[in-house]
Amino acid sequence: MRTTNVKVEKNKEEPAVSLLKRFQRKVQESGVLPRVRSIRYNERDLSDLKVKRGKLKKLKLTENYNKLKRLGVQIEKKKKR
Repeated sequence: MRTTNVKVEKNKEEPAVSLLKRFQRKVQESGVLPRVRSIRYNERDLSDLKVKRGKLKKLKLTENYNKLKRLGVQIEKKKKR
């Protein structure tokens, strides 16, 4: 990700208010804030290996559950929080 620094220097005899306004305008034009806000809560995708391991684990648990069900073993369900 490319970083963008906004730099504004104070002109001679320029009031602080106009400097601040100029800075805010530069920040808006640079597009830094919208980009940062858009990626703020994004989560990364899981790697292929993690997805594969998760699917294999789920298949194994399902197979074990079905096996116990066929044998007639009483299966306790976990309580959800």
